[in-house]
Amino acid sequence: MTVVTLIPARIVFTLHTTFVVRNVNDAFGGIMTGKYVSYLRVSTARQGKSGLGLEAQREAVSNYLNGGRWTLVAEIIEVESGKRNDRPQLAKALRLCRLHKATLLVAKLDRLARNVAFISALMESGVKFQAVDMPDVNDMVLHILASVAQGEAKAISDRTKAALAAAKARGTQLGGLRWDINKVGDKGRRAATAARQEKAAKYRADIMPIIEEHQRNGVVTLAGIAAALNEDGTPAPRGGEWSAVQVKRILEA
Repeated sequence: MTVVTLIPARIVFTLHTTFVVRNVNDAFGGIMTGKYVSYLRVSTARQGKSGLGLEAQREAVSNYLNGGRWTLVAEIIEVESGKRNDRPQLAKALRLCRLHKATLLVAKLDRLARNVAFISALMESGVKFQAVDMPDVNDMVLHILASVAQGEAKAISDRTKAALAAAKARGTQLGGLRWDINKVGDKGRRAATAARQEKAAKYRADIMPIIEEHQRNGVVTLAGIAAALNEDGTPAPRGGEWSAVQVKRILEA
C-alpha cells in the first residue's frame, strides 16, 4: 500500500512492501546464472583423501549457487603442498574457465586474498572469479589492487617527466624521435601477428591437456577426439562444435 502525504512545497511518498527472500542470492546480487568452475582447497593429502573439509566447501558452493539457471563445469580440488605458490590445480581451473568462458568460484579464499602469487595468477588469467566465503572480494577488488600498482607506475613516470623538464630548463639537449610511417606500419603489423600467435599458443596450451587425456584413454583418431571434446562440452576455438579438421590444426600447430 502507498500512502501519500501532502506537505507545502513537497510530496512525501511512503511505500509499504512485503516480500519473501527465497535464498541469499535473491537478496544480494540476484539469481545465479552462467557457467562456473569451483576451486576447493585442503591443506594435506590426508584431508584430500578423507574428504575432511571438502564437504563443507561443497555445501558452501551449493548454497551460493542455490536457485537460478547455472552450470557447474567442473570441481577442482587443490591439495596444498609446502610450496605456497605451487598450485597446479589452480592453473587447471583457470584453463577450464577460459575454455568454457566460466567464472572461477573459490570456495575458501581467506588467506589467499593476501597471497601475491595467487592474486597475480588471477589477474594475468583474465578470468572472472567470485569467493564464496568472502563475497566482497571479487575481480573488482583485484582491479583495485592493480590500480594501486598502476598509480605507482604513473608516479614514476611523472617523476621522470619532471626530471627531463628540469634538464631541458638547464639547457640540456634532449633527443627526439623521428617517425617513418612505413617502419611504424611494419612494426604494427608485426605486433598484431605476434599477438595473434600468442593468443593461439595460449589456447593450444589450454586445450592440449584435455586432448592428451582423451588420447591416453584410447581416443586417437581426429574424429574421435572431436566427438569426445563435443561430448565434454568443451567449446571449439571459435565456438560451436569441434570437427576433425580443427583438431588436426591444434595438433599440428
